[in-house]
Amino acid sequence: MTLSELYLTLLIGGAVLLASIAAARAAHRIGLPSLLLFLAVGVIAGEDGLGLEFDDAQIAQAMGTAALAVILVEGGLTTQWSDVRRLLAPAAVLATAGVAVSVVVTAAGAHWLLGIEWHLALLLGAILSSTDAAAVFAVLRALPLPQKVTGLLEAESGFNDAPTIILVLVFSTATTDLPGPAPLLGNLLYQLAVGGMLGVLIGRLGAAALRHIALPATGLYPLATVGFGIVAFAAAGAVNASGIIAAYLSGLVLGNAKLPHRAATRSFAEGAGWLAQIGLFVMLGLLVNPSELPSAILPALIVGLVLLLAARPVSVLACLLPFRIPWREQAFISWAGLRGAVPIVLATFPIVAGVAGARDVLNIVFVLVVLFTLIQGPTLPAIAGRLRLTRPGALRDVQVETAPLDVLDADLLTVTIPPGSRLHGVAVFELRLPRPTVVTLIVRDGTTLVPDRDTVLRAGDELLLITTPRTREATERRLRAVGRRGKLARWLGEHGAPESEPATSARTE
Repeated sequence: MTLSELYLTLLIGGAVLLASIAAARAAHRIGLPSLLLFLAVGVIAGEDGLGLEFDDAQIAQAMGTAALAVILVEGGLTTQWSDVRRLLAPAAVLATAGVAVSVVVTAAGAHWLLGIEWHLALLLGAILSSTDAAAVFAVLRALPLPQKVTGLLEAESGFNDAPTIILVLVFSTATTDLPGPAPLLGNLLYQLAVGGMLGVLIGRLGAAALRHIALPATGLYPLATVGFGIVAFAAAGAVNASGIIAAYLSGLVLGNAKLPHRAATRSFAEGAGWLAQIGLFVMLGLLVNPSELPSAILPALIVGLVLLLAARPVSVLACLLPFRIPWREQAFISWAGLRGAVPIVLATFPIVAGVAGARDVLNIVFVLVVLFTLIQGPTLPAIAGRLRLTRPGALRDVQVETAPLDVLDADLLTVTIPPGSRLHGVAVFELRLPRPTVVTLIVRDGTTLVPDRDTVLRAGDELLLITTPRTREATERRLRAVGRRGKLARWLGEHGAPESEPATSARTE
C-alpha cells in the first residue's frame, strides 16, 4: 500500500466512523436501534451505493468473530456479578437447551412453510437461535427493569453464542451425514467447559496482576484489562474451545474485581465495544447486495414470525418452567430475544464452507434482523410497561468509581446523584459515613464548592470523597442505602446491599 492509498483508506474509514457516530445519535433521538443505521451506512457505501466493493465472506467471518470478542469482553466488564450470580442456572439452560429447542422449531417452520430442505433449514435455525449480546446490552440497560430480568437476558446472550457457533459449524461442514447426538454433545461440553475455565482463570490472573503491579500511566490499566479478555478469547480458540465464552467470563471476572481506575477502564471498554459494533455492522452492510434482498423479504417474514411467536416462547417456557419464574417475566424474556450482528456473522460460515444456498440464507437472515429489530426494539418499553415490569421514575443506584491515591494509601470516590435519589435533600453530616471518610468537593451546575457539615445535597451533584481501602465498601453501602431510603435508611432496614444480596437485618416501617 502506497502512502497516498493509506491516506485515502484512512479518509474513507474516518468518514464512515463519523457518519456511524452521527447515525448513533440520530437513532437515539428517534428511538431506533443504532445497529439499523450502522447497517444502512454499510449498504449505502457498498457496490449499489457509493461503489465500495466488499464480498469476501472469509474476511467478514474473521473480522466479525474478532469484533464479537471485543463486544463480549466489554459486556462482561460492564455486567454486575451480583445481578447474574443467582441466574447462572436458568441462563445456562436457556443458552443450551433453549438453543436446541429454538433450532428445531425454527427449522421445522422453515421446512414445512417454505419448503427449504432439512439441512439448510437446520442451518438457518441454528444461525437464528442466538440472541445478540450487543443489542441486549444496548437496549435493556436503558430500561428500569428488575435486575433478575436484565441479568438473565444479559447472561443468556453472553453464554448462548458458544453453542450456537458450534451448531452452525457442524451444519456447515457436515454436507451429507450429520453427526449423532453423542459426538455433538461431547464437543459442546468440551468447548464450554474448557472455554469457561480459561476465561475465569485468565480473568483472575489478570485481576491479581493489575492489583499488584503499578503501571507507569493511568491509560495502561484499561488497555491491560481489555488485553486480558482478548488473550482469554485467543487462548481458548487455540485449543479448539469456545473463545466467545472465555472472552465474556474473563471480562465478567475482571469487571467485578476491585481494580484501580474502574471508571477509565469502563469508559475505554465501552468505546472499544462501540468501535467493534460500528465496524462489524458497517462491514456486514457492505457484504450484502441490496438488489438481492427483495426476494428474501417474504421468507424472512415467515421465518421471523415462527421464531418470534413459536420458537422463542416455546424455548423460554420449556427452559424456565422448573425455575418458577413469573409468567410476566417469561413473556418479556420471550419478546426480548433480540437478534443483531451475531446471526449475520454466523451466516457467513456456510458461505465460507461452500454450502449450496448459503447466499440465500445470508439474505434471509439480514432482512429478518432488520425487520424484527424494527419490531422488537422500539416496542420493548411498551411491552415492559404493559406487563408491569417497569415503573416511571424508578430509582437507580448511585454509581461509585475508585481511583487509587498511592501515596496516602487512600481511595478517591466519585458519586453522581441521579434524579429521584433519596440523597437529594440530605445534609452532609446526615450521611453518617464511616470514619475517616470525608466529602471533599461538590460539583454543582458546573461550579465547585467545598462543603461543610450542613451543606445539603441535590440531584445532579457530583461528589468527591476520600476514604481508605478498609472503609471503602462500608462507604459505598452507606451511600447506596441513603440513596434508596434516605437518611433513616439504617433504621428502615436498608443497608445498601445489592438487590440480589440479602440484608443482614430488616426492620419494617
